[in-house]
Amino acid sequence: MVPVRKNPLVTGVLLAAGGGRRLGGRPKALLTYRGRPLVEHAIRSLRDGGCDRIVVILGAAAEEVRSRASLAGCAVTVNPEWQRGMGSSLRTGLTALAGTGADAALVLLVDQPGIGAEAVSRLRAAHTSRVALAAASYDGTRGHPVLLGADHWAGVSAGATGDQGARAYLREHREALRLVECGDVAQPYDIDTPEDLVRLVDR
Repeated sequence: MVPVRKNPLVTGVLLAAGGGRRLGGRPKALLTYRGRPLVEHAIRSLRDGGCDRIVVILGAAAEEVRSRASLAGCAVTVNPEWQRGMGSSLRTGLTALAGTGADAALVLLVDQPGIGAEAVSRLRAAHTSRVALAAASYDGTRGHPVLLGADHWAGVSAGATGDQGARAYLREHREALRLVECGDVAQPYDIDTPEDLVRLVDR
């Protein structure tokens, strides 16, 4: 049995591999938000929210993302199978944590700019051990980000296929899942279609 650390190590895992198929092939990581690539906003949310380390999973236009966005201080891994969907990126992210000493992964999606450091911080505080399992909720409905203790990584990876990440695993383990209400500090919308782009415009 792995002992519980007084200060557990939580690594932020940012899934930023999407090619933006419904956005006309515009990689989501490079969408402009507040004058900078969207991936930088997500990294800042993880960092300011208390993650000890950050792993960024790239896919579509990976080299362009590296050249145009500041990924300083992050470990970057490219998912060669990003076109297979979010599940493959989640598996890539959890595999990248092997041997790093991380006790938990806090998983955030790059296309949810309404989720900032406050929600990340609340979820980060929910971690107590390698068996922790938690998710942000919005008016009681489960959403992102999610926190996966290391003991769950193998099970989550086994069920992460297509565009389904940890959803099936969390459903199967709902009795162990802790919901952390974040509806007062975050908005869980996605940037999926051209109509959603208006959410990236400062008002």
